[in-house]
Amino acid sequence: MNRYQILIEYVGTKFKGWQIQKKGITVQGLLQQEISKILKEKIKVYGSGRTDAGVHAIQQSAHFDCSHEIKDLKKIFNSINFFINPYQVTLLKLIKKNSNFHARFSAKKRLYKYVIINRTGVPAIDKKRSWHVRKDLDLGLMKKGALKLLGKKDFSTFRASSCNAKSPIRTMEKVTVTKSKNKIIIKFQSQSFLQQQVRSMVGCLKYVGEQKWTLNQFVKVIKSKNRKLCAPPAPAEGLFLERVFY
Repeated sequence: MNRYQILIEYVGTKFKGWQIQKKGITVQGLLQQEISKILKEKIKVYGSGRTDAGVHAIQQSAHFDCSHEIKDLKKIFNSINFFINPYQVTLLKLIKKNSNFHARFSAKKRLYKYVIINRTGVPAIDKKRSWHVRKDLDLGLMKKGALKLLGKKDFSTFRASSCNAKSPIRTMEKVTVTKSKNKIIIKFQSQSFLQQQVRSMVGCLKYVGEQKWTLNQFVKVIKSKNRKLCAPPAPAEGLFLERVFY
């Protein structure tokens, strides 16, 4: 078998997420369908991780195996893009890999970005690519709150009830909060994340920024390991999988 890595950019708005579902179009399903047609064999695509319905990817990583070696990578690359581009999905790279490579299990780090538009006016350009928050957010408090998420800890507070991860323990390597004009960007870096973890953390940081919670209250929420105490998760449309590191 011959293994190939693909890097993909997509707008998640019209998808039911990455993973194949019984109903609705998914990114994985679309890729498998079109690559199978082009290579004339049944192809299964393995992603670096799932993205929920509505979540975007700047650079998702995946791989697939096929029985024959692809001789003309550029031709296949262009063919795949021809069929997937109408769905707002773009193949960025098609790379030959050895059999030891695995898009999910070989990944060392994952970087997510969340975008908040903090102003009164409804976004036009960033519509469906951000969370519109009208109330002024205190950036300084959000930065202090972000620091409370760093390190190895039990992230049960931020874990969706449907999450099937074996352990809620994760190590948050980096969290940054920056602002340019009315756009707040929050980035999270870890080896892996729980289901809805990023969106839940953003929802809590918003509470801190709105001063609904003090920093001490936020710390208590983290330590409680109680999902019911978590702020409402941020909407999917502001979340981007930015990069997967190997």
